[in-house]
Amino acid sequence: MDRLFAGDSMISFRLLGKWTSLVLISAALAALLRLGGLPAAELLGPMIAGMFFALRGVVLHVPRSVFSGAQAVVGCMVALTLTPSILTSLGRDWPIMVVVVCMTIAAGGVVGFLLMRLGSLPGNTAAWGMSPGGAAAMTAMAESFGADVRMVAFMQYLRMFVVVLTASGVSRILLGHAADLPGAYSWSPDFDAPLVPLLQTLALVAGGVLLSGRLRIPAAAMLLPMLAGAALNSMGIVTLVLPHWLLWTAYASLGWYVGMRFDRETVLHVLRTIPQMLLATFLLIGLCCVSAWLLTVWPGLDPLSAYLATSPGGLDSVAIIAMGSGCDVGFILALQTLRLFAVVAAGPFVARLVCRISGVSARGSGIAP
Repeated sequence: MDRLFAGDSMISFRLLGKWTSLVLISAALAALLRLGGLPAAELLGPMIAGMFFALRGVVLHVPRSVFSGAQAVVGCMVALTLTPSILTSLGRDWPIMVVVVCMTIAAGGVVGFLLMRLGSLPGNTAAWGMSPGGAAAMTAMAESFGADVRMVAFMQYLRMFVVVLTASGVSRILLGHAADLPGAYSWSPDFDAPLVPLLQTLALVAGGVLLSGRLRIPAAAMLLPMLAGAALNSMGIVTLVLPHWLLWTAYASLGWYVGMRFDRETVLHVLRTIPQMLLATFLLIGLCCVSAWLLTVWPGLDPLSAYLATSPGGLDSVAIIAMGSGCDVGFILALQTLRLFAVVAAGPFVARLVCRISGVSARGSGIAP
């Protein structure tokens, strides 16, 4: 009996040591990526660390409930973007915004279709990987629809990386100088968040996790807090707050969940498909430029604001570039937010439609009957 307890203690100690090492390496990588100016560093760092541990044969698992909680936090993050100023811009310019959002989603569907028919990605992965925007949301949702979440995450963040580089380059060309970043990033964990709003936010997160286990709705853990949070926060019934420690925990959980599912075979396949992904990304950017041109013609928006508003990258990174470039920030964030909601809501339908046209199962890697 004593030997059994000693064995259990040794296993627990080793497991604690593995998780401690993973956390420290993830934090170091996230810090380096953040200092390098890369977006979503708090997700990419843990994902890279998880990949490294998995390839080294270290077995660690993120519980499904933790992953669902991370999905719920991402849903609250999306809901928090719906501010009064953005609602004003939506109410004023909604016709052209709807047209541009539909064009962007259609462009993502076309590129995903071409990638599925001409590329070598498995099943419906291309349809999810080329969804234009909401990288964390698409990565969180893809798992619920049978897509290869590892490949989807890699495609989404490769696209975000390319889009951020091109958007920064376009901003520099049109401005004649680099965009100034509006303020330094805070490394404070922000433990002094208001208690009542924090409890309200955590209640939405907990509700999303609990209901997702009972409702047969794909990605319910993210969609329910997103919809409820957007409605309640915009009406002033609740106040959503997302302190840094909560976002870091959610992003790290998502990153570990995805990264630790990579194996040698997956990595070799990813390396082989990088040229296809880059070509598809530049094609998507080119198609979105058509929407940008439409914005310069219809409402007479300046070229840089039009480009940033239609750029298929992350909302946070585009916002940083826009605020440092003196653009029409309200319009850009309104259009980006509307597209984010539309992509999250329409993502499953578009993925199913693309898979049906391509003859691929919408919930896996097999060919549809």
